[in-house]
Amino acid sequence: MSVRFKLEGIYTPVITPFHSDGEIDFDGLADLVERLMGAGVHGLISGGSTGENYAETIEERLTIARFIVDRVKGRIPVVIGTGAMRTPDSIALATGAREMGADAILLGTPPYSVPTERENALNALAIDRAADLPIILYNYPGRMSVEMGREFLDRVGRSRNVIGIKESSGDINRVHLLARDYPHIQMSCGMDDQALEFFAWGARSWICGGSNFLPEEHIALYETCVVKGDFAKGRRIMSAMLPLMAVLEQGGKFIQCIKHGVEVTGLRAGPMRPPLKGLNKEEKRELEQVIRTLKTTVKAIVEGN
Repeated sequence: MSVRFKLEGIYTPVITPFHSDGEIDFDGLADLVERLMGAGVHGLISGGSTGENYAETIEERLTIARFIVDRVKGRIPVVIGTGAMRTPDSIALATGAREMGADAILLGTPPYSVPTERENALNALAIDRAADLPIILYNYPGRMSVEMGREFLDRVGRSRNVIGIKESSGDINRVHLLARDYPHIQMSCGMDDQALEFFAWGARSWICGGSNFLPEEHIALYETCVVKGDFAKGRRIMSAMLPLMAVLEQGGKFIQCIKHGVEVTGLRAGPMRPPLKGLNKEEKRELEQVIRTLKTTVKAIVEGN
């Protein structure tokens, strides 16, 4: 296939709203998808960890992805996450993505098995053959215990489908490596508190969970840095956003914070699926205060005050 996929802008890894009994809240999901598109996000990702993919069956993940693709109707790109422990499960998700008309897949390292770079590359290429879609790699050694290092990138980078990488290592030297040695693989920010640095090093996209509930503010940073190249203003916006990053990352309650943030905007997110539990009252209050301050501050900066 001819790959013409530009990884640019704010891509939201969409949460999965649930009813109180743990069933998927498709009406809540539809409302969120429409809200995000209305706010101007540039793409959606279904089946990421922010969507609680680890707590869903392969059938549920395909159903959710198909629902999002059908809802979006080609208005913006939809990327399907293929992360799974078992290669056949990842291949089922990749094949499903192709059949439902998704625009690309997000391809991470299988968790828990700790493959070598060669094993990880062969796994990725098997998934690539099944999907034959544009691929955004996902480097997240903090969760997978394995880095997508040079050997891996050299092997998979030969595939014309590998067009991007979500870099979530937190190691700024990886940003330098990707920018200098792998310019043909579009680098996307996957470490929220380093967004400004990614943009300074040429990244043109940001895959950010916080855009589920603060899409305009995330878009403002992207447009200021990438579209306008105004890094002086970009630093001020980033500085205003850093307290949010600190709350999202503290105590390992990232997804819980994202879901509560969505609830704060007036949309339904519902409970977490086990094993995770929602935020307590104090954590909710802290997040709400940070959101209020951030919105006020970013609005003032964008308006030139």
